[in-house]
Amino acid sequence: MSSGNAMNNPGKFLNTIREMKMFPLSSKGIDILQVNLGYRCNLACKHCHVQAGPHRTEMMARENIEAVIRVLNESPIQTLDITGGAPELHPDFHSLVQIARIMGCHVIVRTNLAVFFEQGLANLPAFYSENRVEIIASLPHFRAANVDGVRGDGVFAQCIKALRLLNHLGYGHQGSELQVHLVYNPRGAFLPPSQESLEKQYRQELLEKYDVHFTHLYTLANMPLGRFKNFLRRSGIYDEYLRKLVDAFNPATLDGIMCRRLVSVGWDGTLSDCDFNQIAGLRMSEDCPGHIRDFDYDSLCQREIVLSDHCFGCCAGRGST
Repeated sequence: MSSGNAMNNPGKFLNTIREMKMFPLSSKGIDILQVNLGYRCNLACKHCHVQAGPHRTEMMARENIEAVIRVLNESPIQTLDITGGAPELHPDFHSLVQIARIMGCHVIVRTNLAVFFEQGLANLPAFYSENRVEIIASLPHFRAANVDGVRGDGVFAQCIKALRLLNHLGYGHQGSELQVHLVYNPRGAFLPPSQESLEKQYRQELLEKYDVHFTHLYTLANMPLGRFKNFLRRSGIYDEYLRKLVDAFNPATLDGIMCRRLVSVGWDGTLSDCDFNQIAGLRMSEDCPGHIRDFDYDSLCQREIVLSDHCFGCCAGRGST
């Protein structure tokens, strides 16, 4: 695909899949309910698309958490994916995990690892182990300088300590049912390298230097949203980065992108096709319920996905699933 002014026209992604006769892009069912508990976080990472940080006050109200529990109880959805911010900072985090597990749901938590050392959260590793939680942990690189440059001084050391605590409880070892996956994000305006080759580097570096084990590595392209979008604009390279995403478009990724098997619930209860649409302010298509209190499994399973040009980020290279 030619770069040129690829992202200067509104609806470029929409036009691209229309030309390929892959429009409309529809849901393939709902396997996962992804819930954002709020934007409060102990870190303020430079690439954060939700612009989370210690001073953010947005937190999911209890009535919306109760609505999430009702949806899990009344629908066939078997997986709860909890994110933030740092979701562990929400006062109802522990109870939500426990209730979902009692209901028989598989629970995934997306963590920054450094939150383990916040006041009152020393029990997190044991809590995760006891509830058989699958952990997806952000670790933007295997070297301290590269992580601290994005997340703050000393954060890499905290992440390593957290991973070793998890390893001690059985997480991340070969054959273990306790899974801890790491997530790599590029530090700048470039796309991630091969997931397989980078995973080998992570394994070698983390094992040899820190005796750290993990299950898998996921490589994700930075979305041109939130803090990363602000960085691109300040640096004068926003259009250049968007052209990279367009040029790397891989139609084979469309079958597996997360929006086709997931519904995203914002901290305020609003529904979106994915976390990125949520941040971009894109809600469900008009014929679908727009809030968790009105959740309708059957209609949402048949919905048409709302698309925008940031969708190129999920379809670049091997894709972000």
